[in-house]
This record gives sequence, structure tokens and C-alpha cells, in this order.
Amino acid sequence: MFIVGLTGGLATGKSTVLSIFREHGVAVIDADEVARKVLEPGTKAWKELREFFGDEVLCADGKVNRVRLGEIVFDDIDKRRKLNAITHPRIQSAMMKMAVSYFFSGHSYIVMEVPLLFETGKMLTFMHKIITVVCEDFQQLERLCKRNDISEVVATKRINCQMPLEQKVAKSHFVIDNSGDFVSTRHQTEGIIKVLRRSKFTWYFRAIIVITFLSVIFGVVHVFRNITDGKD
Repeated sequence: MFIVGLTGGLATGKSTVLSIFREHGVAVIDADEVARKVLEPGTKAWKELREFFGDEVLCADGKVNRVRLGEIVFDDIDKRRKLNAITHPRIQSAMMKMAVSYFFSGHSYIVMEVPLLFETGKMLTFMHKIITVVCEDFQQLERLCKRNDISEVVATKRINCQMPLEQKVAKSHFVIDNSGDFVSTRHQTEGIIKVLRRSKFTWYFRAIIVITFLSVIFGVVHVFRNITDGKD
């Protein structure tokens, strides 16, 4: 099995692309979904978050108020770093555990959405291929303002906190332009799916695993026989 990293900018359409992969039976890991579980009330990350930021970032039911938290960290780089220090290692660990589970389930590849894949660099080593989702600058700004109900000034500040899309594109194997309609995005995504399905990397990987496993077994048997012969 190999891992395909899916990244892009804020509000460029990563979730849309991820949904198309899901429709085609591809195993996917959504970083946002994992982050929500990591920050569920009572978890270690939740406790650390509450201790550092206070009840200001919590809703009445104890869940993290992601909107308020976003307002705080995007205006303070030190607090943003603290949030990342609390959440990122746990999110990455959870995602890798899910990837291992998918491997033993027999999937040939999985798509892992990692919004800050290039910014953090922590998971780049595990990615066999990388897909970046892009759209026009004005569309990204409009979509982010509408989705998060924020002003253009705030939206621009948040977009600028991430690596420019041009740089992400230069480091990627595939690019999906989500500037057009859903049909166009689906067509591009399905084209990539066809390419990934033809990849022989997963069989090479599985062959290496099998060979390694058999080598260990034969080695253990050989040592056991030597010990047995020695006793005789």
C-alpha cells in the first residue's frame, strides 16, 4: 500500500476532491475529522488546550469553539505555535494508525488529506504521491469569507499564513484545478484515480514485506535447527 497526500490552500476544495475519492471506494483519511476527535472533551489535547487558552475557546457543551480559537491563534503567532504543538503530533499519530489499519485491510493505496503537508514537513516522508488542489485567488478569498463568515481582511490574513499555492504546485505530482464546476473537478480527480490504480508500487511494497517476513521465518527456523542439532 502507498499513501497519496492531498493538500492545497484554505477553501480551495480539498473536501470536495476527498468526497470524489470516497465515491470511488478509495480509503481516505480526513485531517479535519481526525482533529475533531483529537479535541473531543476530556481528551489530553482538550485538557491542554483548556489549560492554555482557558474556557474562552469552549462552547457551552464543552466542545472546542473552533471559530473563536481560530480568531485567537491567527492574530498571535506564539499562540498558533502552541496550538500546533498541542494538536499536530496527536493528529499525525492518529492518522498514521488509521493508515496502518487500512494497510492490513488490504487497500492498495489511501488518500490522506493534510492541509499543512508542506508547511510542517512532518509527513512528507510517508507520501508516495502528492495532489494539490487549487483555484483562482479571488475564488479562494470569496469561498473562505462565505464558509467561515469572516471579512476579506481576516480571510486574507489566514490565507497568507500558509505557503503560496504556486510553491505547493511546484512540489506536487498532480494538480486539481477547482476553479470550474464540480463536473470539471470530478473529471480531473477520476483521471488521477485511473493513474493511481495502474501503479505497481503497491505490489513491489507487498513483495518486499512478504520477502522480509519469510526471511525472518527461515532465519528463526535455521537458528532453531542449529540449536537442536547442537543438543543432539
